[in-house]
Amino acid sequence: MTVQISEVGNLPAALTTFVGRRRDLAEVRRRLGTTRLLTLTGMGGVGKTRLALEVAAASATAFADGVWLVDLAPVWDPSLAANAVASALGVPDLGTRPVIDQLAAFLAHRAPLIVLDNCEHLVDACAELAHVLLSASSGLRILTTSRRALGIHGEHVLALPPLAPDDAVELLRDRTRAVRPEFEVTDGNRAQILRLCEGLDGLPLAIELAAARLRTLTVDEAISRLEDRFGLLTSGSRVARPHQRTLRALIDWSHELCTPAERLLWHRLSVFADDFGLDAAEDVCAGDGIGRDEVLDLLDRLVAQSIVLPCERKGLPRYRLLATIRQYGLERLAESGEEELIRQRHHAFYLAFAERGWHGPGQLNSLARLRAEHANLRAALVHSGDAQATLALTAALRFHWCEDGFLGEGRRWLDQALVAAPEPGPARARALWVAAWVAVLQRDHATAYRWVDEAAELGERLDDRVVCAQVQSLRGMLALFSGRLEDAVSLLEGAAAAHRDTGQDVGAVYTLAQMAIAQSHLGDPRTTQTCRQALALAEAHGERLAHAHALWALGYNAWIRGDHKEAMARIRTALQKEQGFNAYVRVALMLEQLAWTTAAHGDREEAGRLLGAARALRRDIDTPIATFGPDMVEQHARCEEEVVWALGPAAYEKALAEGGSHRGPSEAIAYALRTESEPPVPAAATFPAPSPLTPREREVAALVTKGMSNRQIASTLGLSPRTADRHVQNILGKFAFGSRAQIASWWSATQVATA
Repeated sequence: MTVQISEVGNLPAALTTFVGRRRDLAEVRRRLGTTRLLTLTGMGGVGKTRLALEVAAASATAFADGVWLVDLAPVWDPSLAANAVASALGVPDLGTRPVIDQLAAFLAHRAPLIVLDNCEHLVDACAELAHVLLSASSGLRILTTSRRALGIHGEHVLALPPLAPDDAVELLRDRTRAVRPEFEVTDGNRAQILRLCEGLDGLPLAIELAAARLRTLTVDEAISRLEDRFGLLTSGSRVARPHQRTLRALIDWSHELCTPAERLLWHRLSVFADDFGLDAAEDVCAGDGIGRDEVLDLLDRLVAQSIVLPCERKGLPRYRLLATIRQYGLERLAESGEEELIRQRHHAFYLAFAERGWHGPGQLNSLARLRAEHANLRAALVHSGDAQATLALTAALRFHWCEDGFLGEGRRWLDQALVAAPEPGPARARALWVAAWVAVLQRDHATAYRWVDEAAELGERLDDRVVCAQVQSLRGMLALFSGRLEDAVSLLEGAAAAHRDTGQDVGAVYTLAQMAIAQSHLGDPRTTQTCRQALALAEAHGERLAHAHALWALGYNAWIRGDHKEAMARIRTALQKEQGFNAYVRVALMLEQLAWTTAAHGDREEAGRLLGAARALRRDIDTPIATFGPDMVEQHARCEEEVVWALGPAAYEKALAEGGSHRGPSEAIAYALRTESEPPVPAAATFPAPSPLTPREREVAALVTKGMSNRQIASTLGLSPRTADRHVQNILGKFAFGSRAQIASWWSATQVATA
């Protein structure tokens, strides 16, 4: 499947047609209108997931806060079920509170549809999750798929039967034509096709596997071979064979028809908890019977047999196994005696993957790849079998934990790994400062000091200069956040030099930026020089996040100096560089500073809206402004007082609400930059007359000019979110514009010209 995450959901685009089940589709949609928790039950392979996704896609326009798929098949630890939901919804796990509580707070003022797929192995955890979230949000709807019901009050259950005969025939025809385009259902073969589908018990997965075999077999040959196999299972009694044995028999048959190399690859691929890339398959599965250069060809052959499914994530081609197929492969892998070896290779690949450099021009794609591999990274941590190896991987994933919104989960893995591997070696020294960094970001200063002290002692004993530099940098951050500014400057200055001495220039950028903030508060005349040094280092490495951090520090310094024009320019550029990441904390701080500067320019209403956008981000991650020190609290209070005095309490609250209506950092950034100066827009008179826009597109352009997001436009005009997206893209395309701000500029010019 191809995951296409929009601003209102993450439903995958279907790669195959949805066949049959029109009555079931209508019934599920009807029930979703009257119940808040609906569970589709049925055996494996009956099509629960496919129906749920079709229902969700058809219901998208009914949920202004989006429709979200949470695949629980890769999650085997019940305590991580809430994490899977948070990750799917883009809710960062940054605090020390349980993730389920963070989710409940996030959903309290939202009303989405959440599809919890493959719940059967996590029934108790899913039951608790559904109960807590539904209690927190009156507008939330949950649709689950499971082989058994959750068993909680308010749950409605719909048992999904196998396909009706006509639907089964249509599915077989559709899937067979994918491998044999000339295949048709005719009066001459319809009876035999019905017999084949009946023999497959109308199970969609069984039909899809059989269709792959019709590439080389006739329908009669397929019937004959399957009936021989079923006869062995049931001693000839058709009634004695349950549906589950039908599916198992068909998977067995598919397995036997694979070549030895295809079977071997199938078994080894089953160690991947979720979809995977070709590079991972080659590293983990090649060797001992499979050449590295054979992996791609073997994958293609398994795709042709419907064993492996092609998919796409973030524009990258990937592959996956259905849960039933993966479980079968794992059983065979265990029987072969290879499981431990393949698990070790899996861990080694992901350790090397995590230890790559995540800085530089490709940083955004690198962090996206880490997010895509989250389930496999978890599997590598769980199945490493070596405490030191787990410790090394946990520490190597520091950017994943700290930049991708997984602080809470990273904290738990680090705590466990440090307890399991107490030996005072290099791996522990590295993990200690990573754990301290995570604790600092979680505002747990007591734990951070404890880990920093142990890391300092071990780093000195091992003469590990990188660890010592990181320790000093963390001590400086703790001093800054505690308001000890002179100490912070001294510590961070030494840390920056130590980072440079060890070749850690990017670490020096972050350290210099923090140092500049402390210097700004102190009125230190060296502040501008510190900022420019950080900026030069970031630019030299093509580093986006560090560059954004340096720009923010430079803008903050300009604000302190009273140069509001430079402050605004720097912070806008920093926000542009943050687009595409998921940095709630940094973006909230940048929006806060932009609000102060905007108020100083005299636009108090816009400043109120920006304060609202910053407040919403902090609320979603439960991070008060006090986290960043008393000086930030003072600046915030001063700006708020000025805005309230200018607007009055009611207008201020209205501005806060408007600014806070945007979901997540990306929407908040787009909203904040909507008034940014853009390349010149042609005057209205230069456009063809009449306007190239349709009446509906003109309505959309007017609302874009008011600063509305696509989601708000959809709600105002009674459109689906996807339709609103399409209208905005059409407007941009007709004028070759590159941003929403250019639409706003053109619209304003048009109104002036026609006034």
